[in-house]
Amino acid sequence: MPVAAGRTSAASQAQPAEPSRFSLSHPQSRLAWVRPAVWLPLVVMLAVLAALWQWGARRLPYLLPSLPDVGRSLTENPGYYVHNALVTLGEATAGLGLGFAAAFALAVLTSELPIVRRAVMPIAVVLNVTPIVAIAPALVVAFGFGPAPKLIITGLICFFPILINTATGLRSVPQEVLHVYRTIDAGRIEMLWHLRIPHALPFVFAALRIVFPLSIIGAVVAEMSASGSTRGLGTAISVASSMNQLPVVYASIFVLAFMGVTLLLAVTLVERRALHWHDSTQD
Repeated sequence: MPVAAGRTSAASQAQPAEPSRFSLSHPQSRLAWVRPAVWLPLVVMLAVLAALWQWGARRLPYLLPSLPDVGRSLTENPGYYVHNALVTLGEATAGLGLGFAAAFALAVLTSELPIVRRAVMPIAVVLNVTPIVAIAPALVVAFGFGPAPKLIITGLICFFPILINTATGLRSVPQEVLHVYRTIDAGRIEMLWHLRIPHALPFVFAALRIVFPLSIIGAVVAEMSASGSTRGLGTAISVASSMNQLPVVYASIFVLAFMGVTLLLAVTLVERRALHWHDSTQD
C-alpha cells in the first residue's frame, strides 16, 4: 500500500495541472467573446435602448433628437468634437493628477500620524459634502478665467475617493505581518515602501476606477460653472443648449460617455498588469 500510494503521488506530481477554464491562458477564455452568450445580451440591450430612444424622439422631439440626427452631427463636424474632447480630457487628467498627488500624500500622513488623521479627516468629509458648483464662482474670482479654476474643481471632485481608499489600504495591513517587520527592526519608511504601499495598491486602483470617469464629470462641471470658459465639451453643451441644438448636446454627451468608458477600460487593463498577483484580478 505505501508503494502504491507513493506511485500514485509521484504520478500526480508528474502530471501537469490542467489550466482552469477561467484562466486567461486557457484557450476557451481567449475565444470567450466569440460565443453569443457573451456578446448577445449587450447587443440586445443596446437595440432595445435604441428602439426606446427612437420612440421617445418621435413622441417628444423637443426633448430628444433622433439617433440619425445625432450621428449626422458627429460625422459632419468631427473636428469640433475632437478638439473640445481633447480640451476636456486634458483638464480631466491634469485635475485628476493634482487631486491624486494631494490625496495620496495626505493618506500617507494620516496612516502614519493619528493626530493628522483626527485633524484632517473631518475637514475632508466637510469638503466632500460641499457642493463644488457653489464654490466655482469664488475660485474664478481667486484664480482668474484661466484653467486653474477648472483643474481645482476637478481635483476636488476626485480628491475624497482617493484619500479614503488609499488611507484604508495603508492601514489594513495584517497585524501579524507588521509584527514580523518590527521584529527585524524595519524602519517606518521601509515598512511604508515595502509593505503598506504594495498592500494598498488594490485599494488605490479601486479608487482610480471611480475617479477616472469621475474626472470627466468634474471637468464638464467646471466648464459649465466656471465663467470665461470657451472650449471643452461642457462649454459646447452649454452653448448648444442655449441655442436649442439638441443633436449637438447629445452628440457631446455620447463623446463624453465614450471617453469615460475608454478611461475605465484603460485603468482596468493597467490594474490587471500591475496586480496580476492579487486575487482581485483573477477571473
